[in-house]
Amino acid sequence: MVTQKQDLLQETEKDLVAGDRDFSSSGTMGAPLFGWPWQNLGSFKYFLFGPLLVDFIYSKVYEKRQSDYTWCMHVIILSSLRGLVHQLWNSFNNMLFINRNRQLSQEGIDFHQIDNEWHWDNFIILQAYVASIIFLLMNSSMTNLPIWKTSGIVSCILFHIGVSEPLYYWLHRLLHSSYFFQQYHWLHHSSRVNHPYTAGHATFLEHLLLCVIVGVPVIGTTLIGHGSIIMFYGYILAFDFLRCMGHSNVEVVPPRVFDALPILKYVIYTPTYHFIHHKDMKTNFCLFMPLFDVLGKTMNGISWDLHRELHSNEGKKARAPDFVFLAHGVDIISSMHVPFVFRSLSSLPFSANLILLLLWPFAFLVVLIMWSISKPFLLIFCHLRGKLLQSWIVPRFGFMYFLPFAQDGINKKIEEAILMADRIGVKVLSLAALNKNEALNGGGKLFVTKHPDLMVCVVHGNTLTAAVILNEIAQDVKQVFLTGATSKLGRAIALYLARRQVRVLMLTQSTERFKSIQKEASPENQNLLIQVTKFEAAKHCKTWILGKWTTPREQTWAPPGTHFHQFVVPPVLELRRDCTYSKLAAMKLPDDVQGLGSCEYTMERGVVHACHAGGIVHLLEGWTHNEVGAINVDRLDVVWEAALRHGFKPV
Repeated sequence: MVTQKQDLLQETEKDLVAGDRDFSSSGTMGAPLFGWPWQNLGSFKYFLFGPLLVDFIYSKVYEKRQSDYTWCMHVIILSSLRGLVHQLWNSFNNMLFINRNRQLSQEGIDFHQIDNEWHWDNFIILQAYVASIIFLLMNSSMTNLPIWKTSGIVSCILFHIGVSEPLYYWLHRLLHSSYFFQQYHWLHHSSRVNHPYTAGHATFLEHLLLCVIVGVPVIGTTLIGHGSIIMFYGYILAFDFLRCMGHSNVEVVPPRVFDALPILKYVIYTPTYHFIHHKDMKTNFCLFMPLFDVLGKTMNGISWDLHRELHSNEGKKARAPDFVFLAHGVDIISSMHVPFVFRSLSSLPFSANLILLLLWPFAFLVVLIMWSISKPFLLIFCHLRGKLLQSWIVPRFGFMYFLPFAQDGINKKIEEAILMADRIGVKVLSLAALNKNEALNGGGKLFVTKHPDLMVCVVHGNTLTAAVILNEIAQDVKQVFLTGATSKLGRAIALYLARRQVRVLMLTQSTERFKSIQKEASPENQNLLIQVTKFEAAKHCKTWILGKWTTPREQTWAPPGTHFHQFVVPPVLELRRDCTYSKLAAMKLPDDVQGLGSCEYTMERGVVHACHAGGIVHLLEGWTHNEVGAINVDRLDVVWEAALRHGFKPV
């Protein structure tokens, strides 16, 4: 019986996924009261709280009117707490490392949905102003409220059950009628994956109606003389909490709650219950209480069976990813550039801002805790041509990789992640940045040597990194200056350029290492590789390839018009205005990637570091060899052509 119901839901989902694509085209954005009055203000909309704050400060400091200024204070505090409730639900919803097996939809939230829901908090501003107007009109009734009044709590609950719940139910059904859905409600359902912010993603008209829904219990209770401060705060924050819960993509209510008290099935909904409404839009219309769907005969018959089935999957293994990019933290500030901290900021290229700077002490504390107890964990995922791609994080940060006493521990964490990937059936694991440091583990060679029977392919992806840098260099270039020349990437770049008959000035103090690289070149090309020991040797060379950090003073040796290519992390400071600088080697993902909603460090949307792209190419090509240790120069063109063939684009 449950299987039949599950099949019915899956069929409904397929129909509605197709329908989702048509919402934005079939719906209209020109209907009256569709848009928000302040929609052109962008982030400056928060200045709309200014009058409330100014009035509070003025009354507090100059007029000493206790009864007049407290309502401004409560509106500001309550608005802040409402934002915090949504932020905490966002954090929980995006903590894939603890709730991956309880996800209702296996799709990821992409940039398009994030942008559409960017101003999810418009309703908080609206309701703050509506509350302010009500306070001004009913000053005598709304001031000097007691902190607590038991009769007020009971009265508020009765108003909610008797007025708000049925009123919302019938208004919601009305919004699903042909006219109102096409004019207004399609916007809310245009979000493909439920998220706590989806609760606020609706039109101005719908939120005006919601003001009535949320206002009746608190205003009604106050007018009959039973209002209290706790009632105001408690009801509104509980209202937001339950709205966020219902729109969460994570099931949080265990079935045993309903087994113990079956009547609760009619009193409180679950994320699964509302998830079904977003798939089968003819059912499950209630605000919070399924009782009204029962009375209206609109409850979906699979609601509770699916709830139990999804919850029973919690202990089962989730689908194993096909590909894992094993990254690490960069620094304290950028550690907050993740979806479970600020979804909006993580959807943009990383840059330090005031909010992140203020949170630095908290982030530092979390980093120390991660260092001591955390294991590698899942951060984000997306899909590409039926393949599940995930990014895992080794709980270590850039500065830790240069602490001698920390290196063994770092390698243990990397090894732990590789063995876990091998155990669950990952096909390709790509090592990011310092996780493949030559001095740390030989570019990953340490792990495949220690575990020769690994089924997962371990790759460093640097073959594509080198190919990207080489293809940035114009074909008519005859001489380049190369720093970091004896590194894994430097060696491959030098040998390849020598094949192209390009003269390479290799900056290195190690004659022995230089000669070993020179011997790898064919005899006729060995004279094209030239060792230099000072930057001044490159004062006439206009193509610099930087594989090591270069100081501002060292950059002064470059002649005007020089172009700096680089594979050094972090990138060098762009100080020469008469020169040009390339970014770190990167590629844009194919256009058919799905569910990607987070930027990779400072990269633009949809762009990943070349080594990350190289690992994905390894998967798509079905290659079964490990790519560790030295770069095979013979494969540079092979990997580059494969990347282009699969739709990757140079940046």
